[in-house]
Amino acid sequence: FSVGYSAVALNHVIDFKEKKQEIIKPVSPSELFPSLPIVQGTSKRIKVLTRLTLVVSDPSHCNLLRSTSANIRLYDIIAVFPKTEKLFHIACTTLDVDLVCINVTEKLPFYFRRPPVNMAIDRGIYFELLYTPAIKDSTMRRYTISNAISLMQICKGKNIVISSAAERPLELRGPYDVANLGLLFGLSESEAKAAVSTNCRAAMLHGETRKSACGVVYTVKKPRKVEEEETTLPACKKAKTQA
Repeated sequence: FSVGYSAVALNHVIDFKEKKQEIIKPVSPSELFPSLPIVQGTSKRIKVLTRLTLVVSDPSHCNLLRSTSANIRLYDIIAVFPKTEKLFHIACTTLDVDLVCINVTEKLPFYFRRPPVNMAIDRGIYFELLYTPAIKDSTMRRYTISNAISLMQICKGKNIVISSAAERPLELRGPYDVANLGLLFGLSESEAKAAVSTNCRAAMLHGETRKSACGVVYTVKKPRKVEEEETTLPACKKAKTQA
């Protein structure tokens, strides 16, 4: 993709307030795309993840997340969109989810409190802010910035993920542009970069841990600087250092 992303998530939204809905199995990317595009500048194909977002407006809606539904486990990422302060507290402290969505299209009906936010951070849950409403409408832009700053005052920029929720290609922005939007949300430069990179990967790994009910080990290659220095040392110095 020319905008610079190597992974995207297909979002399936369920709002229990509209009508009774059931969680179905996620659609396989192979059913939607005959062949996945190549990421620009690499030889790898883009990674397509599946995501489930539950819009909850009543405590009874959370029971589905507490159950061991087979279809829920098939999704790579689980997000919850709480509509009240009580549900926000439940999502942060007890629900087994990866993302807690923050409303950016209207004024929040409650204030963020430190205990549930800190509990969510300790549990490895991330807070999601959407940027598409901010670039579509001036009123929603004001709500987005206001609600984001209110959250930053409590979480101090930790565990933030900025995503698009774009429905059309024109609503997408590149990672560097999104990071610049993060500065308007009250994030520092390093926090804004993490919100579109490392935090997104961490949320995905949290989902893998949830699916496996075990854990995920992320390995990186060890720098070879020490090994190279040992090979360039004379034999006499090698003996002294080894001794």
